[in-house]
Amino acid sequence: MGWASYEEDNSSRFHQATVIRRKEHDALMPKEEAPATKLKAFAAPEPRPLPVIVLADVSGSMSENGKIAVLNDALKSMIISFSKESRLRAEIQVGLITFGGEVAKEHLPLVPANRIAGVEAFKAAGRTPMGSAFELACKLLEDKQQIPSRAYRPVLVLVSDGAPTDEWEMALEALKASERAQKATRFAVAIGAGADRAMLGQFVNDRETPVFEADGARDIVKFFKAVTMSVVARSGSVSPDQPLPLDLGSDLSDDLDLDAL
Repeated sequence: MGWASYEEDNSSRFHQATVIRRKEHDALMPKEEAPATKLKAFAAPEPRPLPVIVLADVSGSMSENGKIAVLNDALKSMIISFSKESRLRAEIQVGLITFGGEVAKEHLPLVPANRIAGVEAFKAAGRTPMGSAFELACKLLEDKQQIPSRAYRPVLVLVSDGAPTDEWEMALEALKASERAQKATRFAVAIGAGADRAMLGQFVNDRETPVFEADGARDIVKFFKAVTMSVVARSGSVSPDQPLPLDLGSDLSDDLDLDAL
C-alpha cells in the first residue's frame, strides 16, 4: 500500500469516526439545546383580526329621553367586554362611525379592543347623514391596510332613531355591492317610533335577525349585549369566520346594570 493510499484510508476512517461521534453527541443533546430554527415551527400563530364597526346615529333627536347617554354606556360596556377576551385565535377590533350634523365622522379608528383606553362620549346634534356613514363604512371595509385579507368576516352594527336626511340610496347600494360588506354580518337596531324600519331593513342581511326594535333603555342595552355575546362566541370558537345570529330571546337583565342607565 502506497503512502497516498494509506493517508486516504486513515482520512476516511477519521471522517467516519467523527460523523459517528457527532451523531452520538447530537442524540445526547438536551432538547432545549436544539437549534432555534426548529423551535420557530412551534411558535403560536398570530391571531387574525375580527372587525366590529358601529354606525351610530348622533343626530339631535338622540338627545331625547336620554337615548344618547344609554348608547354611550352600552358601547363602553361592549368594548370593555371585548378587551377582556382571549386573543388566541381572533383579535376583536372596534371602529366607530357617527352620523349627526352634515356629514358622518370616524369617531374611533379601527383598533384592537384591548388597546382602547377610553372613548369620547357621543354628543347628539344636527341632522341624520346616514348615507355619508355608509360611504365611510364602505371605504373602511375596502381598505386592506386597515382590514387585511387575513381578517375574519366583519360585523357591522347600525343604530338609528330616525330617517336619513341625505342621499343614502346609492351609498347603501354601493356598500351592499362591496365584496367585503356582502360577507360581513350586518345588524341594525331601530330606537323609538320615529326610526325608519323599512330603510334599516335594507341594511341587515341576517334572515334570522331582522331589525331589532328598541323602545327604551333596556332594549338598547339588550341589543348591544346580544351583539357582544355573538362576537365573543365567534372569537373563542374553533371557526371564528362562521357568523352567529343574535340571541335576542334571552333575558339578559341579570347581566346588565340597568338601574345605572
